[in-house]
Order: sequence, then C-alpha cells, then structure tokens
Amino acid sequence: MNHLKLLSVILLMLPLSYGFITYRNTSVKWVLNKDCSVKVNGSTNVNKFSCVIPSYPKADTLTFYKTNLNEPVKITGIMMLDIRAFDCHNPIMTKDLRKTLKADRFPSLIIKFISLSKYPEPSEKAHLLKGAVTISIAGVTKKFEIDYRCLPIGGNTITLIGSKQITFSDFNIVPPRKLGGMIQTNDTLAVEFILKMTQLN
Repeated sequence: MNHLKLLSVILLMLPLSYGFITYRNTSVKWVLNKDCSVKVNGSTNVNKFSCVIPSYPKADTLTFYKTNLNEPVKITGIMMLDIRAFDCHNPIMTKDLRKTLKADRFPSLIIKFISLSKYPEPSEKAHLLKGAVTISIAGVTKKFEIDYRCLPIGGNTITLIGSKQITFSDFNIVPPRKLGGMIQTNDTLAVEFILKMTQLN
C-alpha cells in the first residue's frame, strides 16, 4: 500500500514538474528605446556637477529568462554608450570628464545586464527591484548591485530607473584636479541610468 501511495504522489507531481521546467525556459525580449539616458552626478571641493548622455540612438535588445519562483531573473544584453556624448552643461567640464574617462582610448561606457530580483511585469504597479550589472569604463570592468525603480507606463512598456554610487578609483582613474590642485574632484560619483523599454513577446 505504501508503494502505491508513493507511486501516486510521483504521478501527480510529474505534470507540475513538466510545467515548471517549461516555464523556466521561457525567454522574453525587451527593446531599449531612444529615450534611455545616463546621468553622472559628482562634486568638487568648490561645487557640484551633473553630466548626462541624454538619449540612446541604438535599438538594442535585452533578453530576460523568466522563472515561476521569486528567484533572480537572468538577463543577457548590453548598453554601449558613447562617452563623447556626455554633456556637463559646461564646455570645460565636459572636456575634462571625457579626458578623465579616457574617451580617446576607450570611447564606450558599457553596461552589461546580468540579473533582476524579479521579472518586471508591465501590468504591475510601480515597485522596487534589485539587479546585478557590470560597468566597463576606461578598460576596467566592475560588477555592481543596482537599486531600481520599476515604473509601468502603459501597454508593454516600462521604465527602469537604476542608481548606484561608484568611484573613479573603482576604475583605476585619478579624479581630475585644476589650478595646481586647488580644485579637486571628489572620488564618489552617483550614477543613474534610465531604461525605457518595450516587451516584444
């Protein structure tokens, strides 16, 4: 009798297991639109500054691999941003930032997406998420955990606003100085990237 009960339990679990495996293999593509942007906020011992890449001309695609549990969702895909597109609203500061980030040798800031704490369903209300990315600047790549706000904006489109504090020294960069060192840029930068993207399937 015990063997019969065990067999019955196994047979009942098989359809559930099959469905679970099928769902785990589900991939969903999202396309990034031109309204994506990146902002870097920093400061010196004299004032604050804000530099922005205001748009993203590429229609890159991110692939999310869904699960049916509250597990991190794996992601593949990158954003490759032109460092020479940074605008600090001040020509001298803009030139200094591009030089500091070694734009001549490494013209791209690359964000590679790794995971999210949960799949960003477009039908849900605004909520918070965490995720992992790598950021590559000046030939150095570092992994970071990112705090996101997920804002559904209608249809299959959402906005993910990611924020993280990084430092110049994370990427082996010496913060710029001016006037013989009288004006010194602080090491810490607050990075915010806004991802506006649409689910394709």
